Amino acid sequence: MTTITALEKFTIPIGGQVIELQQLDYDAGGMSLLRTRIRERSRFTVFEIDPQSARLWGEALLSWAKRQPVADSERDPT
Repeated sequence: MTTITALEKFTIPIGGQVIELQQLDYDAGGMSLLRTRIRERSRFTVFEIDPQSARLWGEALLSWAKRQPVADSERDPT
């Protein structure tokens, strides 16, 4: 049996994809995996990655986001 713990769920504003992140823990032990489910209308993409791969992917996403111009809606109003 596997224990699935919901971590995050959000909808992407442009495109409307629903992204769900879940932690998978197997009763037999071993490392936890991160499951990413992307729903795009009736199509699903699901993949599971190890912690090291999740770290690399997350760092790449943050690095890219930090290089992008700040949107007007994200600016500090003060």
